[in-house]
Amino acid sequence: MTTNEPEPRPSQPATPASSASAPARTPGSARTPSGPPATRSWLRKWRRTTQPTPPDLTDGLDRVRERRVSLLDRNPFQIGFFLTVGAMTAFGLILLVARLQTVLVLILLSLAIALGLNPAVEWLHHHGVRRGVAVLMVAVGLIALLALAGWAVVPVVSEQVNRLLIQAPGYLENLRQNPQIAAFDAQFQVIDRAVAFLTSGELITALFGGLLGAGQVVANAIFSLIVGIVLTLWFLITLPAIKEVIYQLAPSSRRPRARYLANEMFKRVGGYVSGLFLVVLIAMSVAFLFLNIVGISQYAVALAVVVGLFAFVPLIGTTISMVIVSVVAFSFSPTTGLITLLFFLAYQQFDAYVLQPRIFSQSVQLPAVLVMLAAISGGVLYGLLGAILAIPTMAALLLLYREVLVPHLDRS
Repeated sequence: MTTNEPEPRPSQPATPASSASAPARTPGSARTPSGPPATRSWLRKWRRTTQPTPPDLTDGLDRVRERRVSLLDRNPFQIGFFLTVGAMTAFGLILLVARLQTVLVLILLSLAIALGLNPAVEWLHHHGVRRGVAVLMVAVGLIALLALAGWAVVPVVSEQVNRLLIQAPGYLENLRQNPQIAAFDAQFQVIDRAVAFLTSGELITALFGGLLGAGQVVANAIFSLIVGIVLTLWFLITLPAIKEVIYQLAPSSRRPRARYLANEMFKRVGGYVSGLFLVVLIAMSVAFLFLNIVGISQYAVALAVVVGLFAFVPLIGTTISMVIVSVVAFSFSPTTGLITLLFFLAYQQFDAYVLQPRIFSQSVQLPAVLVMLAAISGGVLYGLLGAILAIPTMAALLLLYREVLVPHLDRS
């Protein structure tokens, strides 16, 4: 008895597992016999350029960092050589600055005067005048004003100074009419020594060191004046280019901030210089009017020039000029001398607490104690010019302290 069993079909060849798990292909995605689908050339280039940095480069940098040698592992002779070279370089730079301090002070003074005259040049430039022509107009106007003032004032000042020196011994002798002054002079012989000093011709020798010293002082003054005028004109013409060079020293991301700080420092220095000239002009005008009113008109111009010159000196300038003018006024009469002394004392307080704070309130913005410290320090280091330049320098340093150091400390 037979059963109807199905005949076994021939066995099918086994397919690889990869082909069994592969998804069904669409007719458009069938592989070509040549291999994987071709990738476009621009896509391959894009993939190559956008690949991350290979790990072996980073490992190399790490190995370089790990191979840094400590200072203790270096040769002591090498360390000593580099320290010696650094110390010699620093000493040479300090010695160079010390030798060139006169030139550096002259450069700083010319730059300060240029910053003081720059507002007038900027005003002309903003009204359609080319900068070179504006600088020429300001320079010619300033030189013409100084020449006119010298032509009108120098002969009068020279005549009055000569008359004052000739009549000074008689004025000093008149001081002995006062019993208190006479008693003081009898004990210390101050008037006799002053008269002998004025009549012996030792004044010029003490001031300039004789004829040769006087000639050297005049030659140095003329040389400094010519160089100062040339530098001032050059600074005025090239001031925008100088500012751009200073701005480029800052990183690009911080350049707007550096531009703002540099402009503020330039404004403060220029504002101080222009304000100082205004203070001097007011002091000379007030002194000239007062001396004519009290009856010292024969020396009014000379003493007003003395007051103006000492007004450039911070802190002690007004006191020195007050003493000189009061001594001359006392030689006329005690009443005139007392009135002159009281007037200049009152004007000194008005100048210190009303006039200068209003003039310098927007330009310098310095506390009184910092003004005093800056003037004293500058005077000790570089004399009169140092005392004049120290105040705007202190104003610039205070600006950096407020705008740079304090915000940095607040963020840290």
